[in-house]
Amino acid sequence: MRCEEMPEVLAGAVDGTAVLDARMSRHVESCLRCQAELAQYRRLLRTLRQLRTEPVPAPADLLALVRARLDAEGEPERGGPWAKRVAYAGALAATAGAAGAIALVATRSRRVRLAS
Repeated sequence: MRCEEMPEVLAGAVDGTAVLDARMSRHVESCLRCQAELAQYRRLLRTLRQLRTEPVPAPADLLALVRARLDAEGEPERGGPWAKRVAYAGALAATAGAAGAIALVATRSRRVRLAS
């Protein structure tokens, strides 16, 4: 068994989609490189599960900061600079959400590429 043949099997063993046979198990037991990769897959899966179950905390004073900034700007004018700022803030929030989704997909894609 060679280390180059192991990434797909190791990733599958961690997420439950593959089973190591006796020959593969012996190789992992004797190969530090494959043991490290197996540990890395386990850490990745554990981190992804935590991301799914634990919400990311926002700064406690975020709402107060936003309100203070809006109050400092005064009443919004229809189509004025305030409207552009709101659109900009919305775009930033959407970008942050998309970046998080891309990060999750990239970690999944990396595993697939490692397996190839």
